[in-house]
Amino acid sequence: MFMRRTGTGVTVELRAQPRARRLALTCGGGALKAQVTAPAEDGKANAAVIDLLAATWRLPKSAFAVTRGATSRDKVLSITGEPALLAAKITEWTRDSAGRDG
Repeated sequence: MFMRRTGTGVTVELRAQPRARRLALTCGGGALKAQVTAPAEDGKANAAVIDLLAATWRLPKSAFAVTRGATSRDKVLSITGEPALLAAKITEWTRDSAGRDG
């Protein structure tokens, strides 16, 4: 699973694909993939990934921070908030997206 609970929220591991043709957040095989149209320069792709996650999961952008992999495609982001509520929201999205994809 790409998500872990922490004392202050959750962390998510994902693979970013900058300069993609479209915005998409997918989950397959327990891995999270974020496709963003922004280029991987000056933090633009990182900001686009945060925008995408915040919009998809209906969370404030200010709750997100890139904690590892700022210059890599493989990233770890922390999301600040109530760990149980965040985990439930992300798990529900994962189930819903799996139902749509297959």
